Amino acid sequence: MSRTKIVLAGEGGQGVQSIAKILVEAGYEAGKQVLYIPNFGVEQRGGVSIAFCQIADETIGEPRFSKGDIIIMLSDRAISRCETYVNENSTIVYDTSVCTIKPTVKCKQVIGIDANKIANEDPSLGARVFNIIILGVLLEATHVLELSDIKNAMEKALGKKFDAKPELRTKNYNALDMGIKLLKEQQALV
Repeated sequence: MSRTKIVLAGEGGQGVQSIAKILVEAGYEAGKQVLYIPNFGVEQRGGVSIAFCQIADETIGEPRFSKGDIIIMLSDRAISRCETYVNENSTIVYDTSVCTIKPTVKCKQVIGIDANKIANEDPSLGARVFNIIILGVLLEATHVLELSDIKNAMEKALGKKFDAKPELRTKNYNALDMGIKLLKEQQALV
């Protein structure tokens, strides 16, 4: 059975739960089995926000998992809190422009992306879409879903905002493409 276990973590307000919702909506629309467990708590007051997602081709028997296939870490506290979900087969993605420490847990691969910096400096993007850059990286790293699935899910989640401000659709789609491009470029160097 093909099953991808994803942990997303960052500070409250970084869009961790938004990415998770888009992922599971895209998986559902693509005919996959999906599971999303948000970790709500003090993140609204500056705590770490975590989301656990699974996307599979067959029924997901276990709602919880102890080790993830891909772990997204968007802050130093997220790194500290989520290293427990990493094993030698995990891939870690972290934002090098936000995190001052690098994940040091033994794993298959560590991918550092300057998502926040790129979003802030690129006029075709904007600070609020840095999490969508990370979503593009995740999509390229896992190939668990098609780009069209993610875009359809984004339309469902953000369509009203996109219709009210069409430039938001462009920025979000540019950010998604940027994340895919950044990982492809990074992998080409290896």
